[in-house]
Amino acid sequence: MGKIFCLIGKSGSGKDTLFNHLLKRDIPCLEPVVTYTTRPRRANEQEGREYHFTDEKTLEALERDGRVIEKRTYHTVHGDWSYFICETDIKEQNDYMLIGTPDVVEKLYERYDEDTVVVIYLELPDNERLLRCIGRESQQTSPNYSEVCRRYLADEEDFSASRIAKYKNIFRVDSSVSVEDVTEKSENIIKKFRQL
Repeated sequence: MGKIFCLIGKSGSGKDTLFNHLLKRDIPCLEPVVTYTTRPRRANEQEGREYHFTDEKTLEALERDGRVIEKRTYHTVHGDWSYFICETDIKEQNDYMLIGTPDVVEKLYERYDEDTVVVIYLELPDNERLLRCIGRESQQTSPNYSEVCRRYLADEEDFSASRIAKYKNIFRVDSSVSVEDVTEKSENIIKKFRQL
């Protein structure tokens, strides 16, 4: 089994940006894991790029077959939307990279050997992170600042120091520096583990 590199961090820490920059580096045999969602596809999204777009019936079948590694369901004004990771996207011959949460890390530990999972934890001071989230939200057609606040408070619980301290192979990366520096440091972590 190859390594699974899981990028985690609180909202606004730069996970998506880092993920996309690492993909542009074209690291051999490092495959992105694209998660699934039951929510409708937005106008600027492409199947297989941001998500695999699916429906509840397919999700239920994958769950029955034991192929869902981790799932989160959010109750929205449009109905329940689920986001999940499927084991069919992780095969033995390659290394993989995905964006996750502490829940995802723990589910990966349950499914795979802990030595297989390498956690890259992006850290950013709370004030800077909150300003990023507000700035990003202000660019939406209908900004929802209460959702920014909800995510901010949820992150405090999800990323508690006691929870993160339990992770094996965790590397903290300061994401307040340039994107190039964050990408370089993260790529070096990936290369180090791929040589072991």
